[in-house]
Amino acid sequence: MLDESNSIQEVRDYFGNDRFASEACACEVLEASHGHAVTAFTISGQHLNAQGFVMGGAIFTLADFALAVACNIGENPTVSVSNTIEYFSPPKGGRLFATADADKSGRSLGFYTVSVTDDLGTPVAKMTATCFRR
Repeated sequence: MLDESNSIQEVRDYFGNDRFASEACACEVLEASHGHAVTAFTISGQHLNAQGFVMGGAIFTLADFALAVACNIGENPTVSVSNTIEYFSPPKGGRLFATADADKSGRSLGFYTVSVTDDLGTPVAKMTATCFRR
């Protein structure tokens, strides 16, 4: 189990095993603590849909990755059971950030909000999630 005594590099190494997020989407962990995480990726061609916008699935992956980090630091293994995402605006900048924070972190359920913005501060999306602790 990861906790706040783990270095950011240990957290990055652990979540590097989430190969879809880390390899296919190039997501990285910037911050990680109990109930909080920030992840990011630099927008590249692999993230774009046929219309030239960042694909919703890439934005969701970034948000879900932040959620995974936030809900697993200092907790029993945790998985999401329900997610809702609203897309506000296409990114204007060149980098996306997802910030996940616990709204309530209980013994068996956790409730989280993840905000996605770009490097210019544009609000891109918001995800709410319910997670189950095994």
